[in-house]
Amino acid sequence: MDRLKFLVFGAGALGTLVGGSLANAGYPVVFLERPEPLVQLKKRGLHLQIHNDDIFIPHPQVADTLADAFGMMSFDVAIFAVKAYDTQVVIRSFIPFRDRLPVFLCLQNGVENELALELALGSESVIPGMVTHEVKRQRVGDIVVQNVRGMGIGARHPLSERLLHALEEVNLNPQSYQDTNSMKWSKMMTNLINNATSAILRMTPAAIFEHPGLASLELAQLREALNIMNAMGYHALDLPGLPINKLEGLVRFPDRISIPLIKRMLGNRRGNNMPSFYLDLMSGKKVSEVEYLNGAVVRYGVRLGIPTPVNKVLTQTLMALVNGEYRPEVFDHHPERLIELLGGHVGGYQQ
Repeated sequence: MDRLKFLVFGAGALGTLVGGSLANAGYPVVFLERPEPLVQLKKRGLHLQIHNDDIFIPHPQVADTLADAFGMMSFDVAIFAVKAYDTQVVIRSFIPFRDRLPVFLCLQNGVENELALELALGSESVIPGMVTHEVKRQRVGDIVVQNVRGMGIGARHPLSERLLHALEEVNLNPQSYQDTNSMKWSKMMTNLINNATSAILRMTPAAIFEHPGLASLELAQLREALNIMNAMGYHALDLPGLPINKLEGLVRFPDRISIPLIKRMLGNRRGNNMPSFYLDLMSGKKVSEVEYLNGAVVRYGVRLGIPTPVNKVLTQTLMALVNGEYRPEVFDHHPERLIELLGGHVGGYQQ
């Protein structure tokens, strides 16, 4: 069987991990990047640190336009792992090449990206996926895998089995899932934890769960997401290295019981590593994935008539910081100010 040929949209954390691992094993891979990062890729190559493996690919195949990429080869699979706020921009860029595009493996955080891709390309051209490996991006094409876990791949596409085999061959620990909606929502649960709160308050994830009021806030946002999932018939699924089904059970307990148990279960997850929302905010970006994670919970809540006040306040507050409506110091290490905005919506499970 011929090896799959891959087009990777961007050499960010996930693109470098998946595309670099495949390229290192001899799979044909082309990275599509903007002109400035592309120059850096040509100059420095790809560098992946995974466990004790130090992988260096000095001359990755790169292109800065789809026309150039298609001039190199045709593709079977596109690895799509751009930030959710870039999805629509990238979709508009590839519409002129629609007839030549391969199947898209969507590894993005959030639950709405596959819908956008399906609208543009058709449902037969999209495979839902997700990554639970904890990856830190040093710079373009340079990553460190801090926690090796795995990946999830939708099982129902004709290419799924070949794709699963390729990812197994390069030790990315893929698992297939029939229920892709539950898979994506379960992954989003992990992205919600400590993300918006850390960015707003400039506090580490470890510090947040040491503060009783903030720990209750974290559980409240998860309960809202679980209520949405249950209303749609989705279920919390265990993901590679992440016991989400157990997390759902613990979240349903009163706070005084669930908080110490969840702290023990999460262990050092993130710990003192600041999450992606914070990194985007500190870089001065005028966009944030909070609109596509916590914001998605709010949007689904509106459609279903389910209240989501905690996710709404987290989304609005972080976007106000992004847009300069609040000075950064207003919430900097001031949890009481964020809790005040939430009124009585935190702590309802305290009894």
